[in-house]
This record gives sequence, C-alpha cells and structure tokens, in this order.
Amino acid sequence: MSGSLFIVAAPSGAGKTSLVNALVAKYQQIKLSVSHTTRAPREGEVNGKDYFFVSQEQFAQMRDTGDFLESATVFDNSYGTSSAAVMSELELGQDVILEIDWQGAQQVRKNQPDCTGIFILPPSKEALEHRLQGRGQDDDATIARRMRDAENEMSHYVEFDYLIINDDFELALDELKAIMTAQRQSITVQKQVQAKLLVELLA
Repeated sequence: MSGSLFIVAAPSGAGKTSLVNALVAKYQQIKLSVSHTTRAPREGEVNGKDYFFVSQEQFAQMRDTGDFLESATVFDNSYGTSSAAVMSELELGQDVILEIDWQGAQQVRKNQPDCTGIFILPPSKEALEHRLQGRGQDDDATIARRMRDAENEMSHYVEFDYLIINDDFELALDELKAIMTAQRQSITVQKQVQAKLLVELLA
C-alpha cells in the first residue's frame, strides 16, 4: 500500500512550520520531507533534520540531473525536494508532508496529481506582521519585503484543496489532523488498505 502525499503551504509567518512540526511529533504515521536548501542554517537548525544545507553548485547539479520533485528560489535562496526520498517513503506506506511554497506545489501537482494541498492563512495582516516581528530573525526591511510577498502568496490559496486559518493554534492543529484522517479514509486509500476484506465481503 502506498502512502498519501500532502502539501502544506503558507505565507512566511502564518505558523506553517510550527503546525507541521506539532503534527509530526504527535503522529508517527506522518513524516515530514526534509528539503535541500542553499540558505545558511539558522541558530538551532540541524543538517539532515531541518534541512539538507548544500552549496549553490550542489543544488544546481541536483536540479539539472532531475533529482528534485520540485524546486524554487525564495528570498534569494533555493529550495528543493528529493524525488527519490519522497517516493521511497510513499512506497513503504508512509504518509509524507511537503512543507513548500505555492510555486513548488504547482510543480508537485504536475508530477503527483493525486496529492492533497492544504493552505494556511493568518487571521489578519496585522497578526502576520506581528508574528514576523516576534521571530527576531529579520530586520525591518526584510519584514517589509516578506509582507509584500505575502500578499501575492496568499492569493494562491485557491489552488489548494483545503484552507486553514491559524488563529487558535490547537484548533488549527486539529483541523490539519482531520484533513489527513479524512484522506486516509478515502475510497482510493481504503481500497488498498482493506483489499482482502472487501473481496471477502463481496464474495
């Protein structure tokens, strides 16, 4: 039985990473795909756990040889998802989450049209800016640029299957889990999981 592939996207500061990390920590059947990136590690980030940190040259070589399921350049840094790693997990029956942006999501849908897309929005622009400032990671100019880019990013929510407003964190986490549970119970998935039982019941 193959696992289900989920895409979770959001503008920077909407709480996407916190929600995904909380979900993966609670449910072992869901695995987060670790992306490759050319950006420098932030304080506390671990190579191979948070990202695979690679040089521009390494990234370009992987992209040119078709190693990425999707890749994109965001805020002057490149990000990519290893196709082989994702397919391997899915073939083992593991559900996989791709935490990527809307550009990457478009690429993945072309290659894996049966994936499930989830978009996360903040409750307001004011809340989004407050969260970006609260990180303490970026200067005012960077935050202003992220806010401008967020307006464009948020307009792409219509390309996804589900929408979550991250106002109350625990509620948003429950909604994210509910979407994945519903997908696991879909006819397509259950026909594989319960193949033997369905044959017996209909014999």
